[in-house]
Amino acid sequence: MKNRPIHLLGIAPYDSMKTALKKAAADRADIEIDVYTGNLEEGVAIARDNLQTNYDAIISRGGTAELIGRITHIPVIEISLSVYDILRAMKLAQNYTDRYAIVGFPSITENAHLLCSLLRYQIDIVTIHNENEVLDTLTRLKENGYSMIVCDVITNNAARHLGLNSILITSGQESIESALDQAVKICSSYVDLKEENSLLHNIIDGSTSDIIVFDSNENLYMSTWKNPDADGFYELLKKDIPKVLNEDYHKTFKNVNDTLYSITGKIYPYLSSRYTAFYCVSSGIPMLSGKYGIQFTNRKDAEKKFSNSFYNIQGSMGDIQDSILQISQSDFPVMITGEQGTGKEQIARVIYTQSKLNKNPLVTIDCGLMNDKSWGYLTNHYNSPLNDNQNTLYFQGIEELSSERQKHLLSIILDMDLCRRNKVIISCVCDKNETMPAAGIVFLNRLSCLSIHLPPLRDRLEELPAFSSLYLADLNVELGKQIIGFEPNAMDLLQHYDWPYNYTQFKQILTELVVLTDTPYIQTSTVRSTLEQAKATLTSEMKNTANGLQLDLNRSLEEINNDIIQHVLKESGGNQTLAAQKLQISRTTLWRYLNRKE
Repeated sequence: MKNRPIHLLGIAPYDSMKTALKKAAADRADIEIDVYTGNLEEGVAIARDNLQTNYDAIISRGGTAELIGRITHIPVIEISLSVYDILRAMKLAQNYTDRYAIVGFPSITENAHLLCSLLRYQIDIVTIHNENEVLDTLTRLKENGYSMIVCDVITNNAARHLGLNSILITSGQESIESALDQAVKICSSYVDLKEENSLLHNIIDGSTSDIIVFDSNENLYMSTWKNPDADGFYELLKKDIPKVLNEDYHKTFKNVNDTLYSITGKIYPYLSSRYTAFYCVSSGIPMLSGKYGIQFTNRKDAEKKFSNSFYNIQGSMGDIQDSILQISQSDFPVMITGEQGTGKEQIARVIYTQSKLNKNPLVTIDCGLMNDKSWGYLTNHYNSPLNDNQNTLYFQGIEELSSERQKHLLSIILDMDLCRRNKVIISCVCDKNETMPAAGIVFLNRLSCLSIHLPPLRDRLEELPAFSSLYLADLNVELGKQIIGFEPNAMDLLQHYDWPYNYTQFKQILTELVVLTDTPYIQTSTVRSTLEQAKATLTSEMKNTANGLQLDLNRSLEEINNDIIQHVLKESGGNQTLAAQKLQISRTTLWRYLNRKE
């Protein structure tokens, strides 16, 4: 029994620690570990949901580890922050040119003072002693002109909420290895006792139902529920506890995460108390949430998708940030324009999450995915989202619609008074150096839209070093890397690249560079080869589309262009978005050529 590996539950406050824990445990025969991501109360909820699972110990970091220790009797091992972890974050911050400070609890700032003294760094250091000081401290720093902080997880989350950039101090591999060694030592004397208590847990886990039990004070006693949003579901069940107590048995049906569940409540006396148990069985009936090309999103999901985008970097919205906030609060429809890859969908999500309708769904109608069936559902079905009220409707890529469907959609919006009943957002793709395509101008004028034009990345190349440094900090956390920055010539290459697919391509290229780099600095050769591959891919696509095409040059330019377009469209299987990419023109321009031919 004692020869078996110990079974650990890892609760990491950020994703890269999750990756590092898995990597460290994979090389060891004495450890098995299941790792989840959750900070503070979220981490506590994960621990509580797994209390009945056969874990020997829990491993976590900082405040999350402290809170988990209060709700469990099994050992909780804390991953410490070493002086090397703090030094790595300080080195990464050197790429930042604006005013910044190191903010943290004494365990961080004492080591930071020591490092600054030894290395003769002039860095402002601010110490906090409890979580209640975080918000006031960061607010004061922001008012005094600081735009970024180097900090731990608790302070990092508050900084992002206040609009401050931040670099998270992550625990290095040596700190994680030390915590795993400590876990093995502590658990060696704990395994036998844990094994003796596992029988009852195995019986419960073998049930065909999910089981949730509350004690006499309505506190969660145990749970086998693994579905998302567990806390919200528990609060839903608590409302039924009085009914179960009165009847000793109560059955109901509830829609949970778009699935219908049969829920039975029973009472079990224990000593002088009464425990309430709920048995939850899925009916297997999915609840319809959308159609092809029509997506329903809530505020939480929209914020999560935005947090993974380029625009989550503070300052990346540039001059339009204040305009977006004001537009979000208005009732007017909005037109978003920009070249391919400038992040129009992300801006639509920001407008939605900051609007007064953010408690209701964001309905995204992707015009590029509209087929005859989904278009019929959208325009004719009684359950179409166009018949609902007080939602945010985002028509993405209206230039993808044929001219007839564009006119039909505009007529529906006007005739159904859609802009008064809902928040309407529309986007369309512009050609290079084109402010707005013809389709966008028609909708803009007829609907009296407020307009947002997203500049291409090539117009902001002087900001690329700052964007790269801040996004690199996020990628370090996401991918479990510890990269400090770029070689000087490497950044020059990035600033001289044309970025035909703008911010989307910037994010993809930078992610690829981080994945390929194992050194503290991203090397010039890595950047050069990655950009050359991107260029070669575009060139190869253009050459491939020309195979088998014979042109009669003794004709007008318009006729030659039409032959090329029809050939590329055929090679792309009729996919107009793919054809436009191969031709290196926007979908708007492609439609213009096709309509002209007709």
